[in-house]
Amino acid sequence: MNPFEQLLENNKVWAAQKVAEDKDFFKRLQDQQAPKFLWIGCSDSRVPANEITNTEPGEIFVHRNVANMVVHTDMNLLTVLEYAIKVLKVEHILVVGHYGCGGVKAAMTNQNYGIINPWLKHIKDVYRFHRDEINALETEEEQVNRLTELNVKEQVMNLAKTNTIQEAWRKENRPHLHGWVYGLSNGLINPVFHMPPDTHIDPIYEYDIQ
Repeated sequence: MNPFEQLLENNKVWAAQKVAEDKDFFKRLQDQQAPKFLWIGCSDSRVPANEITNTEPGEIFVHRNVANMVVHTDMNLLTVLEYAIKVLKVEHILVVGHYGCGGVKAAMTNQNYGIINPWLKHIKDVYRFHRDEINALETEEEQVNRLTELNVKEQVMNLAKTNTIQEAWRKENRPHLHGWVYGLSNGLINPVFHMPPDTHIDPIYEYDIQ
């Protein structure tokens, strides 16, 4: 059996198990999507949002990219954000990195990754802002993990700079923004940053929302 065929077989088993446990599971799922959370996570296959939070399909709206970035020119991310805020009315946005992130580690090197380089430059900027703190750490693992935490915080800040978030904050007092880092070695999430809806940022980034 080819690997992709195994996935199809796994799907059949999973669907049958869901129906056996709850005959109306798929009917409820197709009739409504009302998640309270938007998850902006890393594309790493070891960090599945539903599994590590022990939630069911339909509970978390998910966007993933390399190193869980919030880039102001990324129309994919901005579209997901707009839909999550204005249509789904999410109450929390979770930016979730993970310790040992390959994207973060790559950004700390001078290696040429071709088309990936422009994306990694955003992480390099975070490294440049905090270079002294990071380089003072003794091991490469500590340095990568600290940059992972700082990168998550920076991406939460990038969310707060968007007019989509600022409008929702001022008009509807939501969502809360969270920065989390997942531990591959123990399966636990470390909450490293939180911005409630009444947070003020540098005035140069604040829009005049009527």
